[in-house]
Amino acid sequence: MSQLKISDAINTTCPWSGDPIKEDSLTLYNGAVVGFCNTGCRDKFEKAINHFEAALQRRSHESV
Repeated sequence: MSQLKISDAINTTCPWSGDPIKEDSLTLYNGAVVGFCNTGCRDKFEKAINHFEAALQRRSHESV
């Protein structure tokens, strides 16, 4: 995977804390670079995304 760049981030402040984003705390979400103030906030976001995506997968399998 290519290195994510802070200049490509769609936000300038962390959605969890409101603090400025940092270069070492970036992730991809739906093809967009999203920034966080630290790796803990980034990891919390990724964990939440994974949780909800798994729940949606389970729900779609139950409705088949």
